[in-house]
Amino acid sequence: MRETNGHSAPQVRARLAEDMAGCVAALRAVHERDRYPVRWPSDPARWLAHDADGAGWVAHRDGRIVGHVLLVPPDGGDVAPGLLAPGTPVAVVSRLFVDPAARGQRIGASLLERAAREARRRGVRAVLDVVSTDSAAIALYERLGWEFLAMGQQEWGPGEVVDVRCYAAPPA
Repeated sequence: MRETNGHSAPQVRARLAEDMAGCVAALRAVHERDRYPVRWPSDPARWLAHDADGAGWVAHRDGRIVGHVLLVPPDGGDVAPGLLAPGTPVAVVSRLFVDPAARGQRIGASLLERAAREARRRGVRAVLDVVSTDSAAIALYERLGWEFLAMGQQEWGPGEVVDVRCYAAPPA
């Protein structure tokens, strides 16, 4: 295993039930630094669990969770699934984050690539929506060859609408 700044290189693996406390701790660091999620959930472990149907991964290094991603079925609030040709089977990349202390090591790219690979294995196209002001995430998706589909709007609460950029994973 190669070393990064005196630490072992991060590894990506399936998320386990016992990872949840570490996932919440990493999410807390992301929220404090980047305001993601915009509103801290009343039950962050439940928010992270979402509807992943067993498709969740973590990045870990030196026994600590440093990143997270889910692949979930689309719900009514997702914009990107509706931008593909009618009938195109999709899965949505969700809850993607990297602990600020572990950034710059391709962790986000590794997690995103893992989710897209699983989507292809399932015969679906991975898509995602990202807040239009999240320039770091947008740069990552575009650097990895994700296809920009369109701009859209998501309702985040009563009377609150945000602009999002919608992307689809590159073909294999």
